[in-house]
Amino acid sequence: MNDIIISKLTRDDLQGIYEVEKQSFPIPWPISSFEEELNNLLATYLVAKKENKIVAYIGMWFVMDECHIMNIAVLPECRRQGIATSLIHEMFKLCKEHETHYVMLEVRKENLSAQSLYKKIGFTEEVVRKAYYKNPDGTREDAIVMSLELTNT
Repeated sequence: MNDIIISKLTRDDLQGIYEVEKQSFPIPWPISSFEEELNNLLATYLVAKKENKIVAYIGMWFVMDECHIMNIAVLPECRRQGIATSLIHEMFKLCKEHETHYVMLEVRKENLSAQSLYKKIGFTEEVVRKAYYKNPDGTREDAIVMSLELTNT
């Protein structure tokens, strides 16, 4: 993992983050959404680079004392290498700076590997949001809302 560099998203990173997005989600956000996030005062995005190529990212909003993870994605060929965990740990450092006490996210009900990662980190399931995600074929998929209460450590 020492060949991974994590930094804040810049305008120069937009195409790279979009490539990760396209390979990670059935209906990817358009690049314009990431451009808008750069101007969103609530939003912070981190990118993970390997050999100067973006291989993963995490996006979050800080609202009051809460952090909402908007997206986290890793290129398929770079998964299961601890990159997502490293991004989440960097997010925790930002949470401390923002005096955040609570982190939440939504995850597809069928995305068992992501749920396993979140549970390993300490997230717990809160509620199911029925038909939250749209699929390319027009069907809908439930989301599980997961949360983590942060301690003052």
